[in-house]
Amino acid sequence: MKWKIRCISFLCAAVWLCCPVCAATESAPILPDVGGESAVLIDLASGDVLFEKNADARLPIASVTKIMTLLLTMEAIDRHLLGYDDTLTCSPEAASLGGSQIWLEAGETMTVDDLLKAVAVVSANDACAVLAEALAGSIEGFVQQMNARAAELGMENTQFLDCCGLNDDAYSSARDVAIMSRELMKHKRIVNYTTIWMDTLRGGESELTNTNKLIRFYDGATGLKTGTTSTAGHCLSATAERGGLGLCAVILGCETTDERFGGARKMLDYGFANYTQYAPATEETVLSRVPVLHGTQPEVTPVADAAVPLLLRRGEEAQITTEVTLPKDVEAPVLKGQVLGAITLKKGEETLASYAVRAAAAVERVDFWRALRWLWQEMSGSRST
Repeated sequence: MKWKIRCISFLCAAVWLCCPVCAATESAPILPDVGGESAVLIDLASGDVLFEKNADARLPIASVTKIMTLLLTMEAIDRHLLGYDDTLTCSPEAASLGGSQIWLEAGETMTVDDLLKAVAVVSANDACAVLAEALAGSIEGFVQQMNARAAELGMENTQFLDCCGLNDDAYSSARDVAIMSRELMKHKRIVNYTTIWMDTLRGGESELTNTNKLIRFYDGATGLKTGTTSTAGHCLSATAERGGLGLCAVILGCETTDERFGGARKMLDYGFANYTQYAPATEETVLSRVPVLHGTQPEVTPVADAAVPLLLRRGEEAQITTEVTLPKDVEAPVLKGQVLGAITLKKGEETLASYAVRAAAAVERVDFWRALRWLWQEMSGSRST
């Protein structure tokens, strides 16, 4: 009887190990169990979604709204419509907003640099309003710009009603918040503000402590923005980077602040544990020189476009193969930058990426007179290379 039980157990184990479905189940990563009403985890480089929970639900997002305000401000700076050292004046309306603030008084001035710091670190509503009025003339005009930019980014479940998130009738979704967070993080200088744990304003008179506790307590944290109201609950868009892999975890509608930080941490941990950035490198020796027909040079040197890093499951790097496609020759004239072929990255039969191989330099076509001159030089033995 014992012998039969052992045989059956052995047979079941063998079937389980050989079964593709079972093997896939074993290798599949365990998804994070997070609270809140909605959540999503994305790769910042590609925008790929790594985990989601009710990600398109329309919910109030409180001060997470300020991500769009920061984005429009950074874009305005890039277009030289505003400078970090520019001094802006607080209006009576901006001073009266209430909520999280740095207690700006009407008529008080502050640099754009300090206003950005106030928004990113302590979620200052008054600082937000000062930036909005400077960029659009009024908060109402700025809100129109916010909604227009949201539409451009494909944020289909978003409607802004103010520049700072005080109005709980506004709404967005975890996916849309991730989209605008990703766009903001393309502005590398924003981390100069979003990674501040403690700082001061007004020559040390006003102390600042970041509302995003992950900045101090999570390895690789780069931002981004908290939000809390009685209606929205506790919300967070959290970004972090490790080993070249940048992630954004968004969680909305949490009952407690621990729930939002814990949920974001779980999602980020899941991403870093299971994914990696693969940066393919093509050695120059792989790209052989291409013969040029009827050209002033016999060959042209091929160079590959810079490869975009790929998001892979950990362990998949060894499965990547590289295919180089180049012609046996090319007809002159050859233009500098002309596409000669391609490098294709594959995993099995699946194509993951393809990027161009181009001519490093131009090669002119040989005209009649140059060919005649070369012939004469060859005959006289005086042609030089």
